Amino acid sequence: MARFSALASDSSDDEYASYASQAVRPTNNVKKPVGEVSESSNSHSDGDDANAVLVDGQEDEEVEEEEEEDEDESERSSEMDENELVLYGPKRTRDHALAEDWDAEGRYSHPRHRSHSSTSSESETEGQRPVDSGATSWAQTVGMDVQKMHVMQTSLFRMPEEAATLQAMNRPTLPRFRLTPGVTRKHSRDSLGEGRLDSQERASFAHDIEPPVYRPSRKYARVEISDSAVAGCEDALVDAGLALGRSFRVGWGPSGTIAHLGQLCSPSSQVQSSANSSVVTLASAPFFSSARDEASGRLSRLLQHHLSKTPIVKDEYGVPFADPSSELCFSSFTTIYPQTDASYEASLFRLGHALFDPFDLHFAPEITVDVRNRMHSLRRKATLSAWLEEAVTSSVNADLNQATGDPGSLIFTLLTGHQIEKACEIALDWGLVKLATLISQAPGDFEFREDLREQLQIWREQRIDVHINENTRKLYATLAGSTDILEGSRASSFERCSDVDPLKGLDWKRTFGMYLWFGEPMDAPISQVYEAYHRASQELPSRVASPLPHYLECRQGASLPFHLPRPVPSDALFSLIRLHAEPACSLSQILNPLSFSPSPCDYSLPWHLYIVLSRCMRVRDLSDRGSGERRSPDYDEETGRYEGHSPSADLLASCYAYQLEQLGMLQEAVFVLLHIEGSAGREKAVKDLLRRSADKLDDWMTSGILGSLKIPLTWVNEAKALYAIYKGDIFEAYQLYMASGLHQAAHDLAVAQLAPEAVIQHDFEFLTSLFERMSSQTVDGWYLKGKAYMDYAHAMIRLRELHASLSDTDGLDAAEEQELECLARSIPKLIGILPELLPSPSDPRHMVALSEMISGLTANLRPDEAPRTADEETRLHHIQASALERLMRSIQVA
Repeated sequence: MARFSALASDSSDDEYASYASQAVRPTNNVKKPVGEVSESSNSHSDGDDANAVLVDGQEDEEVEEEEEEDEDESERSSEMDENELVLYGPKRTRDHALAEDWDAEGRYSHPRHRSHSSTSSESETEGQRPVDSGATSWAQTVGMDVQKMHVMQTSLFRMPEEAATLQAMNRPTLPRFRLTPGVTRKHSRDSLGEGRLDSQERASFAHDIEPPVYRPSRKYARVEISDSAVAGCEDALVDAGLALGRSFRVGWGPSGTIAHLGQLCSPSSQVQSSANSSVVTLASAPFFSSARDEASGRLSRLLQHHLSKTPIVKDEYGVPFADPSSELCFSSFTTIYPQTDASYEASLFRLGHALFDPFDLHFAPEITVDVRNRMHSLRRKATLSAWLEEAVTSSVNADLNQATGDPGSLIFTLLTGHQIEKACEIALDWGLVKLATLISQAPGDFEFREDLREQLQIWREQRIDVHINENTRKLYATLAGSTDILEGSRASSFERCSDVDPLKGLDWKRTFGMYLWFGEPMDAPISQVYEAYHRASQELPSRVASPLPHYLECRQGASLPFHLPRPVPSDALFSLIRLHAEPACSLSQILNPLSFSPSPCDYSLPWHLYIVLSRCMRVRDLSDRGSGERRSPDYDEETGRYEGHSPSADLLASCYAYQLEQLGMLQEAVFVLLHIEGSAGREKAVKDLLRRSADKLDDWMTSGILGSLKIPLTWVNEAKALYAIYKGDIFEAYQLYMASGLHQAAHDLAVAQLAPEAVIQHDFEFLTSLFERMSSQTVDGWYLKGKAYMDYAHAMIRLRELHASLSDTDGLDAAEEQELECLARSIPKLIGILPELLPSPSDPRHMVALSEMISGLTANLRPDEAPRTADEETRLHHIQASALERLMRSIQVA
């Protein structure tokens, strides 16, 4: 509601004044000047005194400004005409005092003396809000219901609470420093390329904030030379970095060749030579730790077997794809190694056969699932035990050769290789019948192990162990299933016995065998054995050998070509055991190149294991493989599997193919790249490989790639065409492009290289044959380039023939005259597009060819057509080209 102020006046207490806003229109009431008191003559029927508001014409300026502001807001919030609404304030007395109003401002307060009429007393009942007397008087005057008038008044005008809220919003706040829209911070986060969200504010809860605009981080991409801003400025010798920046940068070439300046080194190594040199060094990255011939023979054997089990098919996009069959398992790889082969690759595939290849135990139909699983677990453990016995044979034999004549040492060494029968024979040969009886019962049941532990405890308590051989104590501890340190008796210096460690001096394979054969119960699964050994190697690395890679055990401290990270990756053999024991382990955790060889770039064995375990046997997969969806190319209807894309799988194939490319094994590299999952990526990778190795694409290599790998001939011819351009044989490249069906590339090559030569040589038949073969194909720029050359050749041939016929006595017939007229009209248009046809001013052949074409066409025009043949720019081009032509001919004659 509007706010009223009562000020001191000399009038009586019963004076009345009506309140009106500044925008009030004239009414029937009498207008009085400012400063006079307006007195209302209306009286109330109930005999009560009318309420009046005294308005002083000499009010304070601040009060006037507040009243004007409130009146303006009242006008905006109300749609009623203010002349139709007169508000009467309550009756006030002259006794006034300064009091605090609802808006915390000083006001003069008057004691209120209100007469209670019967009308007001009846309207103010319990449970209802008292209705203002002003509203009551106005309602009675116009003949409306009092309650209805009160509802209209509260709906159309602000209540005191609302007015206080608006006044608080309009109060001036302390100024805060803010950057203008055109001013930015010197070190803004935007300059760092970090994506961020803009903070926004809203005036009220009724105002919705729009979703913030996300600013993506800045992306950096390599700019091709054709799109570079410095293209064509390579001869700017003033800036050597600009002129030779691309020539002297470090880059990779075919077959793993790296071009660099100075010396290859690590960031922390000290370099003797300087990089400020103009000598470019071509080096080959050491992708293999062994010799090239040895690596070629080893990988060729693996890939030939892989190809024999992998059909090459075409996917839905017509791109060749290598789809390995389920027959490509570990047992198939073990057949390519003889039984006497103790190489690391053979041992790796034999372990995979023991852990993952399926086997049939020929169970009866009534056997339950629990029994089947139990038997499978025991059979799997037996095959792992057999593999481990064979794997540690060489180290056991080496220790036997260095052993002394002590029978206990020989027997213990045989037990570390699980050679029970030989250990019993050695014990019998030395007359140790009781010990041979105990060894024959290994690993024994629970009671057998408890008896041996009690015997060891008795020896320790009675201090008898000091008189027993250390190797004998190790034998009893091993047969008792103890892999911990066997403590000796604690006594005086003469009867003190040293502790015995059964695992001392053993490598990780024989240490794992001690847990497999003796440490854990006979019926314990492989996962339990793995967990016991892994926990001990983590908690006690000083006495339990960690699964180091095989090349660290063989070299025994010799220097390696690469620096190994810390911690050193586990051996690949142990990683396979871990993969079998841990169901949550993925291939991404075990396919580390340093687990297989000392070269961090050797992805040969990791890729073969990935193909067998993931693509063929479906045992495990890489961790980054996405989930496929039904009705997608990744859905296999036969198996019901959803297979998404794995970037790590494509990276494995690309790295392995690059290694093969370095060895010169082009067909094998193409075969590996055919395992890339995406069709577009597979096609690009194979094409890039063929382009880099185009000099090796002889007839024998081409027949192998086209035959066994089913690579399209178009891909091979495209690579050969690029190599022909590199050698300078442009016409051969043109023919290869045409044979490949690459008409756009052939068209561009003919326009830029072959056609200008044909124009200069006046070989119009050859010029026509270049573009006639592609006239029915879709080629960009055909009508402005290729067809323009054909029209030029046709015009030159026909104009000569028609002019020759015209010089004869017979003359031209009607058809020939019409053809000559058409040619004469088309020549000016053809001359107009010739500057755009040969736009390269740096190529002298283009300038000479342009001059020849303009001169030839101009000479065959009729005299009346000559002035309209070309504009001033074309004439200038013609003059420059003619001068250049004469210069070139004079140079050739000289």
